[in-house]
Amino acid sequence: MPPRVRLITLRLGGILLVALGVLHLAVTPIIARMLERAASAEAVVWLKPPMLLNHVVVGVLLLPLGCLIWYCAPHAAAGARWALVMSRTIAVAIATLPPILLFLMNPREYDALPFRIAIGIVCAASLLLLVVAFWPVPDSRAPGR
Repeated sequence: MPPRVRLITLRLGGILLVALGVLHLAVTPIIARMLERAASAEAVVWLKPPMLLNHVVVGVLLLPLGCLIWYCAPHAAAGARWALVMSRTIAVAIATLPPILLFLMNPREYDALPFRIAIGIVCAASLLLLVVAFWPVPDSRAPGR
């Protein structure tokens, strides 16, 4: 894979992760309102705090992961070991999300449009990042480099 393609693809993956983090944070109040309308007051008191904590933590953590991929992209494209380790670690972490969601969630739970968008983004990001992060990189210590 040419370094320029690796750079562009890693940066696209970073943009997708930031977009997913923003989407996650944007739908948090919507989900809180849905919960308040659908559950009893007693259940809301019990369910709302962990839901808010989960959504805010995940949304906030996706932002720096996307920024880190963006930052390390030119270095990974050039074969820097630290950047390859960082991009591969993030790629594997993100790639675990789709199979875990498919395993844990009922297919009927995929009806909400924001959820479908989020699933599409995380699947695209995980595939892009896995391919580009693990694509063989020429050894930068080779003669002439």
